[in-house]
Formats: sequence, structure tokens, C-alpha cells
Amino acid sequence: MNRLVLALDLSSSRGSVAVLCAGELIFTASFLSERSHNACLFGPLGQALDHAGHEPDGLIVVGTGPGSYTGVRISIAAAQGVGLARHWPILGIPSICTAAASDYQVIGDARRGMYYHARISQGRMIQAPTLREANAMEQLWCDSRGQTWVSFDSKPPLPFPGLLQIAPDAAALARLALSFSLEEKQSLAATPLEPYYLQEAFITTARKMGKHVPAQ
Repeated sequence: MNRLVLALDLSSSRGSVAVLCAGELIFTASFLSERSHNACLFGPLGQALDHAGHEPDGLIVVGTGPGSYTGVRISIAAAQGVGLARHWPILGIPSICTAAASDYQVIGDARRGMYYHARISQGRMIQAPTLREANAMEQLWCDSRGQTWVSFDSKPPLPFPGLLQIAPDAAALARLALSFSLEEKQSLAATPLEPYYLQEAFITTARKMGKHVPAQ
């Protein structure tokens, strides 16, 4: 068992950093940032490392989303820097796996008129996010009445009655990592860290050439 866990989650506008030592939360900090996670992260991260001290048996956990692609990439880069300096392994865990419920379904806004749906059981993703239109998501909701539904978005993606709103949280991420078996940790540590990306990047193209650009 890793004695110390440093966790980072920047998958939403509410970034968070936490440190657990021997299973006890010894540091936590959160901040709000829509587009400048890098400007807000390093102060709390420095404080977290001060609380971590020089513990050799450390583990780093990063929330991989889905959510802010930029935020997740910043947290991955920061984790890799700390891991390299301190020789700590790094695990990437989907941020949507951290709700307190044992079994639940997740809905999130995937932009461009689409929504994503995933299923979580015991902190593990048993169905990866799939994209659906609003009418298909509403039908899925109707077919699964009585089950727990959770959204990690700052605003409800669709007006589902009883939908639980949960913010991604580094402390919950750290506790989840501690519950994993040694084999699970080793498997995750060997998996390349990547943001959970739902759609291909949307790139706009100019409708017509600029006035001063010669035609080819």
C-alpha cells in the first residue's frame, strides 16, 4: 500500500489538489478557473508537496476526464514533472468514477448538440462514454427509472429529475486509488496518460481567401 497519495483533478472549472497520508487527508485545496488552470495550479501544488515532505513511497493520481481537455493535459504534465523528480508512479483515473454511489450512470455535455453516457460500478468504468443525441439520452433515462444518475458538469446537461450534481474532486480520486488492488495500480501505472477525449477537434476553415492572399 502506498503511504502517500497526491491527487490532481483539473477536468472542470473547479480544479482541486489533495494529499492523503496513511489514508488520512492532510491537505486539500480547490480553485475556480475557466481557461487558466496553469495559472492557478502551481500555488496549491507547491503547498501539497510541502505537506507531502520527502515521503519515498508516494503515488500520483490524475483525473483524466471527460471534461476540460486543456485542464487534464496541464494536470498530466504537472504530475509527470513531480513523478520524474520524486520517482513516484502515476495513475490516470476517469474523473467520473469518483461518486459515492456504488453503481450509477453518468450524463455529460459533449458539446455540439451531443451528450455522453457512461456506467460506473464500484469505482470502475464498466461502460465507456458513448455519444448520444438528446432524444436518445432521454429515452435511455426513461428506460432506467429508479437507477442513480450523476452529472459532473457545472450545470445539468438535461433537466432530469433527481439527477445528482457532483464536482470532480481530487480527494475522492485519491481515496478511490487507495481502494485499488496492487495489480490494478500496476496496470494503470503502465498505461499511457491521456485525457479522455469525446470528440475530434473542431477546426473551422475560412469561407473565402483574404484580400491580400494571392490565389494558388
